[in-house]
Amino acid sequence: MSGSLWLTEGSAGRDTLPAIPRPRPSWAAPDPIDELTTRLEEVIAAAVHPDEIAAILESDGMTDDHIRLTYGRENSFALAEDLYARVERRFPEPDGPPTDPWHTGIGGCLLRGLVFALPGLAYVLGAPLLAGPPGTFGLPAGTVSLLAGAVTGWVWNQALSHRAYSWLGLGDRRAAARTLRRGAPAGALLGTVVAFAAGGPGEWGGAVFAAGQAVYLGAATVLLVLDRERALLGALAPLVAGTPAAFWLGLPDPARAALLGTSLALAVALAGRELLPGAEPAGERGKAAPRVAASVPYGLFGLGTGGLVLYAAIGDVVAEGAGAQASGASVAGPTAVALTLSMGPAEWLLHRFRSESLAGLRAATSARAFRRATAGTLTLCLTVYLAVLLALAVTGTLLWPGAPDIGGMRLASLLLIGTVLWAALLLQSFGAALSAAVVCGAATAAQTVALATGAGDPRLVGAGIAGTAAVVLAVLGAVLLGRATAHRT
Repeated sequence: MSGSLWLTEGSAGRDTLPAIPRPRPSWAAPDPIDELTTRLEEVIAAAVHPDEIAAILESDGMTDDHIRLTYGRENSFALAEDLYARVERRFPEPDGPPTDPWHTGIGGCLLRGLVFALPGLAYVLGAPLLAGPPGTFGLPAGTVSLLAGAVTGWVWNQALSHRAYSWLGLGDRRAAARTLRRGAPAGALLGTVVAFAAGGPGEWGGAVFAAGQAVYLGAATVLLVLDRERALLGALAPLVAGTPAAFWLGLPDPARAALLGTSLALAVALAGRELLPGAEPAGERGKAAPRVAASVPYGLFGLGTGGLVLYAAIGDVVAEGAGAQASGASVAGPTAVALTLSMGPAEWLLHRFRSESLAGLRAATSARAFRRATAGTLTLCLTVYLAVLLALAVTGTLLWPGAPDIGGMRLASLLLIGTVLWAALLLQSFGAALSAAVVCGAATAAQTVALATGAGDPRLVGAGIAGTAAVVLAVLGAVLLGRATAHRT
């Protein structure tokens, strides 16, 4: 009778008494933890970690001494873990429809794409003004001046736009207008100087045309940054109306020059009206100015992407040099026009991706599910963009007299360049402007070296460079966009 009362078969080694369930008597005081659980049930159910509950307990004034005396737990963290384990997770939906800062209509994006492309009609209308023997690299007379001025304008105005948008983001429209008032004329002057410096002997007509181009780029930058796309479209009306007449009926050179000058004068006048002192509302004062260095990657981005578009259009002619005409090489105008027009749908698809990624962020219950949803949305948006680009290129080739065929390697190169442009714009929209600029700049530099040294078939080399850049951007995008924190607005 000296053995343990609880020593039964199968209980060897037990050194504690078994738990005996005992119902709480009706007169007993309720469990304080149960009361606290009931009082904080909604807060506990919505918590994603016990530390959230511990923070609430501490903010309610509960000290560790109080918790030990009242609830029998060591501290707020131990009590929070107990509470967290007692309640099932229930995450409430937000009140009302979720806000979507990335929602935008497609009409505005298409309008921007249109005003990006319509200035190209100036080259058609002004072609007789640039008549002359082929110049450097076998390009038409004045082309080098035009390209030099255009690239300079792209670099300068991309950086200028970013700085002005930075001021607008801070709510200071007056500072943005002041930035444009100083920067746009400086960019026009710089583009004019570069164009005249790049022009060859007897190419003064091309240099003068390039000077007008530089002035227009500055004015257009002002109107686009200040959301005056419709005004810019109105300024281009004489150009749009005069080009068909010049093409079908033939206009004398003075009439062509008058139409070009009218559109340029309207654009400059409209931009000047927007920048008049006092025309813009006063912004908030006391905010730190955006760093000038922050705008440099956007200028480099303009250089890289502009170079890719130019090489897509004139790469064959540059590669053939003086023998371009004899070999049948020609400027791929429809390619450049398609890439430019496609920037409107590209912008809308970027907004669409950002919007859908926010929706996926709200709906996904795991990091893997979010990455899968993001990858699906990204693939769909890129596919739609490439389909639009292909349709524009095919249509342009059919309508453009004497345009080169778009099949084979030329088509593959176009789609790869389109992929690079859209992926680079996507990275830029997530703040990775420097990465996008470096990749596009490296691709342009590699294309330049290949054409300068005559390494391989220009179409094949161009497609290979664009494909490599697309792969690099895809890897960067996978690393960046796979993180949920990158999608915060």
